[in-house]
Amino acid sequence: MKGLYCRAGHAEPKFVIQEMVLPDVLGSHLVRVQVKACGLSPLDLKLLNDVGIQRDLIPVGREVSGVVLQVGAKVSFFQPQDEVVGILPLDSPCSGLCELIDIDEHYLVQKPEKLSPVCVAGALRDGLSAYTALHTHARMAAGHTLLVLDGGSSFGLMCIQLACYHGVKVFTTSHTPEEHTFLEQLRPSVGVQDPLVAKVIPVYKDQSELLSVVMEETGGLGVDIVIDSGVRLQEKESDETKLLPHKHDIISVLGVGGHWVTSHKELQLDPPDCRLLHLKSASLTFLNHEVWTASSAQQGRYLHILKDIVEKMSTGVLRPQPEEAVPLYEATVTMETVQRHQKKKAVVQL
Repeated sequence: MKGLYCRAGHAEPKFVIQEMVLPDVLGSHLVRVQVKACGLSPLDLKLLNDVGIQRDLIPVGREVSGVVLQVGAKVSFFQPQDEVVGILPLDSPCSGLCELIDIDEHYLVQKPEKLSPVCVAGALRDGLSAYTALHTHARMAAGHTLLVLDGGSSFGLMCIQLACYHGVKVFTTSHTPEEHTFLEQLRPSVGVQDPLVAKVIPVYKDQSELLSVVMEETGGLGVDIVIDSGVRLQEKESDETKLLPHKHDIISVLGVGGHWVTSHKELQLDPPDCRLLHLKSASLTFLNHEVWTASSAQQGRYLHILKDIVEKMSTGVLRPQPEEAVPLYEATVTMETVQRHQKKKAVVQL
């Protein structure tokens, strides 16, 4: 049985197909799953090193959807033929692109029947990140205002839909004319006439408009929550950062008692930035996409979140952008593209 692995000892990560053999005897709490679809996201090799995971070959592909074939002696949540979905832990020896994998039952939840394996495998990670950012970190509530930066991304779209479901007024930014048109046309479910997004700000035209537009839309009060997809730390713009907001602009659009949830791993704040946050009594939280599987301290809460996400996908509350599934033989090339950030997400159908 073959799986996709990363050999990280090179200048650039190299992805290779390797043989893998599962043990004959299944562990007490393990579930053997036949994988139907697997989502591919960029590997964070520095994070793996920080948490002490150092291997010659690192398994690739962790968001999986499939069917249970066999359960361990002490498994209580599942039985054979159950359709399941989950995210493999950071230290999993299995590649999600293997035909069969063994995974602890506490990392899986039931998959609703009408939800396709490709859809849920492609959107589960972004749904989990959006849920963590809005519920766990920002403590959103009905009536709050939210600024989602780069709302056309899969993560941004999940944040928008989840926030609107809970009665939050959403502003967002668009990075291309196509994204702008898409975001302008977003509409909620049947019976509601107001658009999902209160205002779409086209930063590809003029990045400097962000602060003035948000303050005008909020009557000068600022927003309760900001969720970014990257931050520009310097005034000078490069091709990679020219569409990202400057850190001072983000702090400036926050209202009193606001929450800033950032995905920037190496964010640096200067004393004037901290002073402005202090004056607003605002908070800054780092969004670590791997926090739930890196620690088992809140395993029950994590499973509750996963279950809620797949249920919301099944009922149409969360409608992820469809990802075109690629066949297994294209997985290596596809993962190389994902890792170079030319494409942030892909799904392989097995």
